[in-house]
Amino acid sequence: MDLTITRDRLTIRLAKDKDRRRLARLIHFCPWVHRHLDWRPPLDWLGYQPYLIVERDGQLLAALASPPDPPEIAWIRLLAISSEFTISDAWKVLWQSAYEYLWGITVAAIPMQSWFSQQLISAQFEHAHDIAMFAWENQKPPPEHNPPNCNLRLMNHNDLTSIKELDALAFGPIWQQSLEMLELAFKQSAHAMVAETSEGIIGYQISTAESGGCHLARLAVHPKHQGKGIGFALTRDMLVYFYNRGTLRVTVNTQTDNTPSLALYKKVGFHSTGEVFPVFKIFLD
Repeated sequence: MDLTITRDRLTIRLAKDKDRRRLARLIHFCPWVHRHLDWRPPLDWLGYQPYLIVERDGQLLAALASPPDPPEIAWIRLLAISSEFTISDAWKVLWQSAYEYLWGITVAAIPMQSWFSQQLISAQFEHAHDIAMFAWENQKPPPEHNPPNCNLRLMNHNDLTSIKELDALAFGPIWQQSLEMLELAFKQSAHAMVAETSEGIIGYQISTAESGGCHLARLAVHPKHQGKGIGFALTRDMLVYFYNRGTLRVTVNTQTDNTPSLALYKKVGFHSTGEVFPVFKIFLD
């Protein structure tokens, strides 16, 4: 589907690769920007739809990117609005245009700022969850306690198909990752492990590292094997790995109603940072 709409001196159209430089400037300098915590940066979504921009007399005013991935779920990956445009007007024209592309799909967002939350509420998104942040700081990893008949080993590229299948079983629909996203996560990981038995891969973790510390980005255990210490073993292994390399801070986030995850992270020594962010979603029908 192609799209170019012109009204009230505004042109709403699909972003193209030739817009990359202008989009980069908009994202960097605009006062209102939402970027989804993603394995793919906003500009790398160019070519995936819907990725919409608003122009007035050739001036780029706003952009919205919300390509589905996996096919049934579309996170709002970018919303950037220039000071030359009001937030509500920009959201209205962009969301109305994106709506046509996202019919029959669940759209979700994690707003970090109240101005974005307000726009989601105005569009009848529902507040579905809250995400809480936790940190592990300046301490030794907990004692080793590996479950019997289970081996931890480094993840390799050939594991990703099995991990994709496990991911679909372990997570609810909006939290599942496509194979392409899991490949990106693996490539960007600082440490990635799987838990394996004679049945195959039953758990995995993917962690990243930056100058300010490390982050447990992905942890999953097959539902049939949850409650057996697999998550503990994978998390402890990750903490030992980073601790031995001098890391003093590791972060993780999870839903505030995810009781098993909250218990696990408390057990290995994570504490709440006090940061909580809402998750909004809507099914477009």
